[in-house]
Amino acid sequence: MAEVNKLVLIEFTPAQMFELVDRCEDYPLFLPWCGGTELHARTETLTAATIHINYHGIRAHFSTENDKRAPNEMFIRLKDGPFTHLDGSWRFTALGETACKVEFRLHYQFSSRLLEKVLGPVFNHIANTFVDSFVKRAAQVYSKG
Repeated sequence: MAEVNKLVLIEFTPAQMFELVDRCEDYPLFLPWCGGTELHARTETLTAATIHINYHGIRAHFSTENDKRAPNEMFIRLKDGPFTHLDGSWRFTALGETACKVEFRLHYQFSSRLLEKVLGPVFNHIANTFVDSFVKRAAQVYSKG
């Protein structure tokens, strides 16, 4: 099973970062591999969506239901997609009034060797650049100037 663990310290609040991650409908604006999203449901405690991958001609999609505890935690749970297993979490911990620690964890396993061979390198790249993409987006959205 593949695993991604990322931790960054940034000068944005947990609430700001939580909102960026939760607004999956904005992903195509700043994730170059994202070919679109479909928001199925959003409540105070749950976001359900499908994310379409379109990266160098490789296309796939997966759906998740994310349990939320705003503004500090989001738990990712696979609903549908080319995986036998996918789960993870985002944690946003305040560091003073204007900064936070962002922790991203993801475990996944593709449903077949063929999918692993075709989608594995693409998904590994996506998963490993995910946090950096959100940090860059936060700077675009929240930085003054």
